[in-house]
Amino acid sequence: MSSTDNNHNPSPQVSSFGRSMYRLRQEQVHSLEENHRSGTRDSELESFQKQVTDRFEDLFRASDDELLSIEWIQKLLNAFICCHEEFRAILLNNKEQLSNSPLDRSMTEFFERLVKALDICNASSNGIEKVRAWLKHLEIVLCALSSNQRALSEGHVLRARKALMDLAVAMLDEKDCSSVFPQRNRSFGRNNTNNKDHRRHFTALSRSHSWSVSRSWSAAKQLHSIASNLIPPRGSEIVATNGLAIPVYTMNYVLLFVLWTLVAAVPCQDRGLNIQMSVPRQFSWGVPVTSLHDRIKKRERRSSNGLLKEINKVESCVRNMTDLVDSVQFPVSDEQKMEVEERVKELSVVCGALRDGLDPLERQVREVFRKIMTCRAEGLDYTS
Repeated sequence: MSSTDNNHNPSPQVSSFGRSMYRLRQEQVHSLEENHRSGTRDSELESFQKQVTDRFEDLFRASDDELLSIEWIQKLLNAFICCHEEFRAILLNNKEQLSNSPLDRSMTEFFERLVKALDICNASSNGIEKVRAWLKHLEIVLCALSSNQRALSEGHVLRARKALMDLAVAMLDEKDCSSVFPQRNRSFGRNNTNNKDHRRHFTALSRSHSWSVSRSWSAAKQLHSIASNLIPPRGSEIVATNGLAIPVYTMNYVLLFVLWTLVAAVPCQDRGLNIQMSVPRQFSWGVPVTSLHDRIKKRERRSSNGLLKEINKVESCVRNMTDLVDSVQFPVSDEQKMEVEERVKELSVVCGALRDGLDPLERQVREVFRKIMTCRAEGLDYTS
């Protein structure tokens, strides 16, 4: 063999060394890519936890007067939408892992909760529509009792009484309709026949309402179902999922709290707030969430239509106005006229708040509905 041949045919040792160096470079590149992906994922997960914590701490800082107002509920729903969007981004960036055990089970449970959440969004939207119907009765009372430089006549008072009676019926569940009329009969001077006709009318109106959930559906039972088996991930699950079990648990809990608050705030079919919320201390968002839960639960009242601040104002104004129109005597004294004007001003403020707030609130509930629908559709694609 010539020296020239030796130059063109590297020894086996040299060739093996070259392949080893090539594999080493590949492994180094692969390791760098893995480290980069791992660093990016850790940064995403930390950012998500921080956003949830910051938003709920901000919500918790609301004063007692601000808490559960329409404006505060909108802020809560906006916090949910923002957290939800960041969570969706995490799912998208890690979709190849969502079908792996044990994350696949957690994701399946999450998507099942989303389906149940849609029912609560529908029930909340219908509850807002119910409050909008109350507003129409309140506006009749305002129209009847607003002086506008005219004398307050018996006809005006009778019209206001009828609107208040209609509103009292509308604010009751159908199962309670029979109990309101004997109680109000003394105040409104109605005979029993008219009361029965009136009750039948409102029962029919209630039945004709286009609910998107069945008559047997229960908001309380739905919340209990969503809260069922919602437990923090174990250390082994966190390691096995590269930390992804943490945002899944976090988003589950945020979903539960937001839905629970909606049911607490607005009229919902078979409302119930008896849900315990306890979050391990290692979750920074747990303190503001559970503290808010405690603050809201303390406001629950028996037979309440909802804890929304504006609903409480409506209930208070209706009681005061009903007592007032029942006590009016003709001719109306100056003192009573001043009291009517004062009550009308209070009622006008409440009506203004409802007019301005109900439409944006309903749009935001629908936006939450759409976000949940989109997330579920995307998630099923990832895990199928």
